[in-house]
Amino acid sequence: MKVKLRAYGLKKRILQCRLDRQRRANNPNKYNDDGTINKSNREKWIQSENDRKMRKELVEMSRKVADKRKQAHNQLANHILSLGLDVRVETMNFKGLQSKAKKTEVSEKTGQFKRKKRFGKSLANRAPSMLLSIIDNKLNYFGLPLKRIDAAKVKASQFEHFTQTYVKKKFSKRWNHFEQGDVQRDLYSAFLIMNTKDNLCEIDVERANKTWNHFFDKHQQEIERIKHLNKKHLSSIGL
Repeated sequence: MKVKLRAYGLKKRILQCRLDRQRRANNPNKYNDDGTINKSNREKWIQSENDRKMRKELVEMSRKVADKRKQAHNQLANHILSLGLDVRVETMNFKGLQSKAKKTEVSEKTGQFKRKKRFGKSLANRAPSMLLSIIDNKLNYFGLPLKRIDAAKVKASQFEHFTQTYVKKKFSKRWNHFEQGDVQRDLYSAFLIMNTKDNLCEIDVERANKTWNHFFDKHQQEIERIKHLNKKHLSSIGL
């Protein structure tokens, strides 16, 4: 399913590029020399027959991408619920992650301005909010809620259950270094979220200690599996 989604996504981008080139060729006076749209030009946009045809193709391709994404989310939701019905997630502001950064920063390495883009394209393609809605709807059939932990109080990305302390880490640091071994940061956060108390506001350290060995063994197995895949590793994992 992921392969089909990527293939449809690639076809959609190709269509968008072709449509943009066609629009610019038909309306050269509607653009500035730097390629931006000339807002002062009030002339009517010219649309060729080929332009209209490509627009219809793009609409149909967008529909296929949306249908395949929803189908993939339903399959993933079914798999998650087959593992258990106590589903806990971290509250996240997806709209905030989509918006561009407001602060203008300069890179210390290159001396150039950093890009203000964040995760808008990635979130639009993967639609995590839709996945959570699907899981929530499926849980409602069993009379159960999707449990959303209080991220501001739990601070799963900073908490370390061994020392029961909070350690603020840079976003670029993808691994936690413990005496028992290295653990991928996001997987460890998921482990802590799994071991939150019923009030969803704090970590149950006693339960985390009891389940740690099982989690660590499964963690090592999964990391080794990912390393041996004949695919490009996810950059977010840090491998």
